[in-house]
Amino acid sequence: MSIAAQANDIVGPFRTPVNSAAQARGSIHDDATASKLGFRGGTVAGSIHMDQFPPLLVQLYGEDWWKKGDMSFYFRQATVDRERVRAFARAGDPHARLWMENEAGALIAEGTASCRGHDEGTAVENLMNGQAHSEGSALRILKNVRVGDEVSGVEATITREELDRRLENITEPLDVYQGAGAIVPPSMNVQLFRTSVQEQLYTTDGPAVGLFGAIELQSINGPVRSETPYVLRAKVLALSESPKTENVWYRAWAADKASGQDVGSMLMYLRYMKGSSKHWQG
Repeated sequence: MSIAAQANDIVGPFRTPVNSAAQARGSIHDDATASKLGFRGGTVAGSIHMDQFPPLLVQLYGEDWWKKGDMSFYFRQATVDRERVRAFARAGDPHARLWMENEAGALIAEGTASCRGHDEGTAVENLMNGQAHSEGSALRILKNVRVGDEVSGVEATITREELDRRLENITEPLDVYQGAGAIVPPSMNVQLFRTSVQEQLYTTDGPAVGLFGAIELQSINGPVRSETPYVLRAKVLALSESPKTENVWYRAWAADKASGQDVGSMLMYLRYMKGSSKHWQG
């Protein structure tokens, strides 16, 4: 599946994203684990692919996109280390259309973008609302999770050292990622939210391999910056199930610690492979 190009589309160059988590044994990024679950090899995180889109979004919306823009992606197909992919953007109202293809023209991800500080009817929100939802008690991996579960008051900061490590392999080394208090790329926005709040928000019942189904990032009074203390909160919005996965949807927000003002948010759709869990084996 691919999307027919139009004359006014913005097309990025082919890039070769690195599977930077390849050494995380037992994860979907590990060749052995991913192959056992039916993938071609260890997968490149969807958040890494999101880093290819800011140049296109700044071209669409100008520098204001960093302050009040959003990007909302559903991941269609996993890629492996250094697989060539390129990003596309098509202007539209109320949403621009975004997508990514590999060299063969296969659709890797698709979604929406806008630039107004708060967005509704996005690709990921529509996907969540269109799914049949499940009760936590009906699930196995996520049986202890409930819609409405919350966590708050979690403090976190992205250090300059963490940002520099990400920039070693980033496909788009933009000037705004340099210097003190630099803007952080989308992949590090995801890192901020996930490593800060996810483990405190919920836990799976036993080990299970997770992968990103969809991610949405919104700048509210942005951008998110390095070396800046944030206070985070999160809430479980929905649970769902497919033949191969159990799924959790949650939204997280980051507020500037000094002002208390929300800076950004993330809507996460995380899928846990049934084949990796003791509850679905045998």
